[in-house]
Amino acid sequence: MELKKVVAIIRGRLLEDVEERLKKMGVKGLTVTRVKGYGEDKAICAQDWLGTHARIEIYIEKSKAEKIAKVIMEVAHTGGAGDGIICIIPVEKIFRVRTKSVIRPDEI
Repeated sequence: MELKKVVAIIRGRLLEDVEERLKKMGVKGLTVTRVKGYGEDKAICAQDWLGTHARIEIYIEKSKAEKIAKVIMEVAHTGGAGDGIICIIPVEKIFRVRTKSVIRPDEI
């Protein structure tokens, strides 16, 4: 079974809604980081143009990655510039530091 990593950068104010929806669909774990950056929608009032966003990372079986991306897109979509991006990245291996072992896809 193949693993994927879903990475989403979304508006920070929508993070709680996205997290709640992911919990309801059975996502067992995720990582959230507050990030700054700019792309399509620059924070022109800020000195460095950087806006604050949330970055979500989820390691998941390949078969569930696209569904997770669609759910994030559905919840995070406002239709305006700066809604964010989502990418799905192949994962070769994941190691559990505590046990120094490879995590099997069925453990995710």
